[in-house]
Amino acid sequence: MTQPTIQLYDATLRDGMQGEGMSLTAEEKVRVAHELDALGIDLIEAGFPSSNPKELELFDRLARERFSHAQIVAFGMTSRRGVQADQDEGLRTLAECFTPLITIVGKTWDLHLEKVVKVDREENLVMIAQSIEFLVRQGKRVIYDAEHFFDAYRSDASYAMRCLRAAASAGAERIVLCDTNGSSLPHQVGSATAEVVAGLGGAVPVGIHCHNDLECGVANSLAAVLNGATQVQGTMNGIGERTGNANLVSVIGNLQTKLGYPVLTDEQLMRLTPTAHIIDELLNVAPDPNQPFVGRNAFAHKGGLHVAGIRADATTFEHMVPETVGNARALLVSELAGRQTIVEKAQDAGLDLDEDACARLIDQVKALEHQGFQFEAADASLTLLLRREAGEYEQLFTLESWRTIVEQDAKGQVSCEATIKIDIDGERFVRTAEGNGPVNALDAALRAAIGEVHPHLNEVELVNYKVRILDEHHGTTATTRVLIDSTDGHRSWGTIGVAPNVIAASWQALVDSLEYAEQAKPSPGGSDSVRELAQVPAPGTR
Repeated sequence: MTQPTIQLYDATLRDGMQGEGMSLTAEEKVRVAHELDALGIDLIEAGFPSSNPKELELFDRLARERFSHAQIVAFGMTSRRGVQADQDEGLRTLAECFTPLITIVGKTWDLHLEKVVKVDREENLVMIAQSIEFLVRQGKRVIYDAEHFFDAYRSDASYAMRCLRAAASAGAERIVLCDTNGSSLPHQVGSATAEVVAGLGGAVPVGIHCHNDLECGVANSLAAVLNGATQVQGTMNGIGERTGNANLVSVIGNLQTKLGYPVLTDEQLMRLTPTAHIIDELLNVAPDPNQPFVGRNAFAHKGGLHVAGIRADATTFEHMVPETVGNARALLVSELAGRQTIVEKAQDAGLDLDEDACARLIDQVKALEHQGFQFEAADASLTLLLRREAGEYEQLFTLESWRTIVEQDAKGQVSCEATIKIDIDGERFVRTAEGNGPVNALDAALRAAIGEVHPHLNEVELVNYKVRILDEHHGTTATTRVLIDSTDGHRSWGTIGVAPNVIAASWQALVDSLEYAEQAKPSPGGSDSVRELAQVPAPGTR
């Protein structure tokens, strides 16, 4: 594959893991690496080869993996104060690592020299140069990350440039300017990058590594590229320490679709949305619905005028074609939506509604939203409403009653039990089940009953459960909204319940989830209001 004009460097597996709550097993990190490889990432930073047992296992596994495009990069730092490079344990470990490419980070800011490493300026220059020279003699290619570069450049531009020239003269193949504190603005990054590129005179290419403390990580990265940087470092979905790193997803989207840099092929670019979501799922993080390019709401339209504009010409309210990055347009049904939105939703579900039915449904949606329902996040519950209005709804069962019992004993142990009584096709089912909470117990009891008649519903899994109090000022008598996300392994859908009682609201959403799974019959080419899970081939070979 031809090397792209701008090199993409992913630091999710190392820098990204420094974010709060971010953790992956070695096996999961290998899977992430393959997903990044399939996306078209050039360099994948895996971390320090022996900082802990997990990293040892990771590098041992990565050494046996095969990637179609990406190169694995090991990460470390310059030699310790007072230790010769060839005697430094960390550098020796990097030299023995299987990866031909090493990134090392070194100090640039005089504040850190005085307060952290406590070395003088000349000794720091020697540490930088000797560390790189040692690795180059061992046959390694070296990228030098100039830590806190922009703070250093504002403090003493002359010394900051001396650090870069020391790295370049020692054999570094690339110099990366790091906004480690995320303290810079785009105009500062742009001008400093241009001055560095000119000052180095083309002797070595320049890269950029930004953090997002001012929410400028992506903008700063683009500013650096526009001023001569030819490598961008970042993390998927912007995870990382504090407020995170530059979001490589948005960097890619902007570079390719707005600035015209061919960083990915068209096919790879279509993997951007599923790759971003897969990595969130591996991290057990719910994908941000409002994330640019790849979020569920990135191309979602709710207001009537916006929806009308989209129908006339999508460019009126969309900056690009959603499918370019593997996403899709969504027209949200709400109290702001018009008749045509209802018609299109019905068509997606394979239903035919006349004008009177659409008018009734719009009034019904408005009334329900006034009660607290919100159908943007409950696509399946909306589809069931459409089916009822179209006369194509078949009730899964008839409820006689349900009951939950929550009990705590003298030792503080809590137990939950649920009993349901339902009728399915004229047969009465009474089932009792225990769970780790009342909703879990209800779910278990319901499945025990309907699973005997509809065993395929046992494949449905509840993957997300959210509770929101709608009128907090009413305290414990407030109305509760429950949202449930479900999947059958191929599709995912959302359902909603609203009631003063949280268990009753949960029951509504739970029943809708299973009824939808039983009744949904997508039309050919129609989505039936559900989101198809990304079905991408397993990237890479072993």
